[in-house]
Amino acid sequence: MMNYPIKIYTDGSALSNPGRGGYAAILTYQGHEKELSGGFRLTTNNRMELLAVIKGLEAIKKRRQEVIVYADSRYVVNAVTQRWVMGWEKKGFEKKKNADLWKRFLAIYRCHNVKMVWVEAHAGHHYNERCDLLAKKSASKGPWQVDHVYENLSPTLGL
Repeated sequence: MMNYPIKIYTDGSALSNPGRGGYAAILTYQGHEKELSGGFRLTTNNRMELLAVIKGLEAIKKRRQEVIVYADSRYVVNAVTQRWVMGWEKKGFEKKKNADLWKRFLAIYRCHNVKMVWVEAHAGHHYNERCDLLAKKSASKGPWQVDHVYENLSPTLGL
């Protein structure tokens, strides 16, 4: 029996940076699709890009799955493929932005066999374009959640 990978396409958006933000993820597996999206009243583009990947991975019900994540965020893809996030973790995420999300990412990332693939934004890729639309719609129309970590830390950290 062939074990096909779960594919996750992601995007994040911030209408101004920081500002209202949104994330989107589309999971595909053997002809099935699941769309996830949400908006936040005050956040950053990078937080939404990373949250989109997290939400996609968290939506997988069974552990130890083969997963390919397609993202147009070099910040997220390079942090994983270049193993920067592992170094940040070893140093306790000292002076690193989005430490809360990176810790959450690593917890779910380690539950699966994940390959990260960078895709060019706005290049006509169907799922990337769909994620872009969903993320922007969530950012602009809401309903908006509160990114408590960002809102509580931003004044003290100058984020």
